[in-house]
Amino acid sequence: MYARDDVATTTDWQQLPPGEHVESAVDVFRMLADGTRLRVLWLLCGAEYDVTALAAAVGTARPAVSQHLAKLRLAGLVTTRRDGRRALYRARGGHVRTMLAETIQTVDHHLTGTPDHD
Repeated sequence: MYARDDVATTTDWQQLPPGEHVESAVDVFRMLADGTRLRVLWLLCGAEYDVTALAAAVGTARPAVSQHLAKLRLAGLVTTRRDGRRALYRARGGHVRTMLAETIQTVDHHLTGTPDHD
């Protein structure tokens, strides 16, 4: 969709993205609008986890974490790999990691008063 290297150019920002892209992006942001899902996804950006380890790390019950993971999978934000009887989860690629890191950086700049930059 972008001209080069997945970086939007000035021209790209002057044209609205296709409707299905906007709707899918809204779904992604809706998934990130929950603190537990955001924490889970943050951890999955750094390593693979199973449900039990994620539940312990975020301090939430396993069934709740399983439901959050199912939603993140449906939104295309995480992938699953089987290891015997265990399912291991991980963030789906660099775009997800970049999006989440930029979101946290944006919030950090706002909360700390750090000037914006490009």
